[in-house]
Amino acid sequence: MRVTIQRVSEASVLINQELRSEIGQGLVVLLGICTDDNADDIGWLCKKIVALRIFSDEQGKMNKSLSDVGGEILLISQFTLFASTKKGNRPSYVRSAHPDIAIPLYEAFHKCLMQLTGKEIASGEFGADMKVSLCNDGPVTISIDSKIRE
Repeated sequence: MRVTIQRVSEASVLINQELRSEIGQGLVVLLGICTDDNADDIGWLCKKIVALRIFSDEQGKMNKSLSDVGGEILLISQFTLFASTKKGNRPSYVRSAHPDIAIPLYEAFHKCLMQLTGKEIASGEFGADMKVSLCNDGPVTISIDSKIRE
């Protein structure tokens, strides 16, 4: 699994020009699911996201986690995170999991985040054409791959 995490002061997602979800201070988590992802990837990645100390403390240092600041999460499925641009100029998405594999993993990821935060997790809709708006705070943007774990 791959995520791109953006620290935000606010974010929202529209589907068919209707507001689906919105959050205040917190994280937008763009989630890409690969063909060989499993429950181990979900647990490791969710724990990492919730524990990341990327919010500023009183001295302005990134020293606080999502729970320390009472932040929210907006989770968005993003199959393009596994785009391969090795050949030519048209990205290939062969490593992105098909919906029959990806949807249950996405739902399990959503549930895991809810359990770890004790909060409702705002989300988009898997496979929908979404319009995501956000105000990146910092800017702070971090990418994590559960297979690399660096």
